[in-house]
Amino acid sequence: SAIAPFVFLVIGMSTAGLSRLAAVGQMTSTSSHAGNLAQVSDLCAKAAAAGAKLLCIPEAFAFIGSHHTETMAQATALDGELFGQYRNLAKSHNLWLSLGGFHEVGDPGGDGRVHNTHVILDANGKTVADYRKTFLFDVAVPNGPILMESRFTVPGPARAVVLDSPVGRLGLTTCYDLRFPELFTALVRRGAEVILVPSAFTEQTGRAHWHLLLRARAVETQTYVLAAAQSGQHNEKRRSYGHALAVGPWGDVIGDAGEGDGPRIVTADIDLEHMREVRMKMPIAEQRRDDVLALSAEKVVPMLDGANAQGQQ
Repeated sequence: SAIAPFVFLVIGMSTAGLSRLAAVGQMTSTSSHAGNLAQVSDLCAKAAAAGAKLLCIPEAFAFIGSHHTETMAQATALDGELFGQYRNLAKSHNLWLSLGGFHEVGDPGGDGRVHNTHVILDANGKTVADYRKTFLFDVAVPNGPILMESRFTVPGPARAVVLDSPVGRLGLTTCYDLRFPELFTALVRRGAEVILVPSAFTEQTGRAHWHLLLRARAVETQTYVLAAAQSGQHNEKRRSYGHALAVGPWGDVIGDAGEGDGPRIVTADIDLEHMREVRMKMPIAEQRRDDVLALSAEKVVPMLDGANAQGQQ
């Protein structure tokens, strides 16, 4: 049986002669729209001063509240006044922005839930691409909170979104998508060179898995992986891990923003020649087998203990 395909979007541009410096941001969002905008403005100033062409902003950059009903109530459209303020930041700082995880108001006639939308803006503040988070965080965190993102968020369709940017061809994901490598495989097969993972990892899951998963996805895809992160104490109920990360195609950590509240960045030179060298010396893409990929999409009955494993190994 064939794998159910991701719908994909590819948007092209020329990147000849451009600097490929990317900045990866970290912040501590709260329920204050104005306060969060000020933090992102600070990140933009830092990135522009460093000479970056792209700045990655974390999931839930515009709002983190204490209850999911607050999230639903404050959601707005991408052409609204709130998001327009972030478009103005892209223009005023001459930066491409990865705005990873905006609470976009749901469809008319829906159940009130929002879309968790990752938007790419060019340096004129124009939307180049958007991606609605596919995999939602419905998890009872060990020794931590119970979080049910599906209570207030509609899962996005299966899409593998890639687009050209001044730092290379980007592949879009959001946070919990990180645990589903099939999406990352779909992105790299469509030409992704830099995969973006804007996130708001909990402190517990971050300590256990954040570096491990990001480095694994970079090694598997042989791409740069840039993961903007929420960090610190958002409110009395929620705290995030931090460690905004830039990882190279060999799995090496290029930059780590550490922990703590407030805005900070790390930068990464996106060396596509180095990426091609890694791929040439270990040609994973050429060795990948479609027949093996298809196994993951087959519907199978899980084996019971002691059952015959014939044909299901």
